[in-house]
Amino acid sequence: MDLEVNKNIPQRYPFQMIDRFNDVKPGIGSTATKLLTIDEWFFANQPADHLVAPRPVMIEAMAQTGVAAILSMDKNKGKNVFFGGIPRAEFKDDFRPGDKLTLAVKLKKMRGNVGLGHGTITREGKEICTADLIFAIE
Repeated sequence: MDLEVNKNIPQRYPFQMIDRFNDVKPGIGSTATKLLTIDEWFFANQPADHLVAPRPVMIEAMAQTGVAAILSMDKNKGKNVFFGGIPRAEFKDDFRPGDKLTLAVKLKKMRGNVGLGHGTITREGKEICTADLIFAIE
């Protein structure tokens, strides 16, 4: 399986939130890496002593991780996947420049054009975010 980001998800800069995929298992799940740098567009105009990545942006990164597992399925090639919602999310810390984040999403259920997944974001082996995600397939 090709792990190049541009071959696995349709999002492009500035909306592409994944730096690289570590693993993509069609219909099962995927993992990705995001290195937060000071140059991220969402840090612009924030106070220098309190740079924090917006939580919705990090949820989007998690969703993009899950989309790769859906679009890599043969039956979904060439389709679009839309982020359908967040039934539950929990944040244990903020995201800051210099963080190396590992994002993982496991697909829990796929029925028709709707998928449910569970995602985590870890930093240095510590879980800092979990979320349940809804995906809508075109």
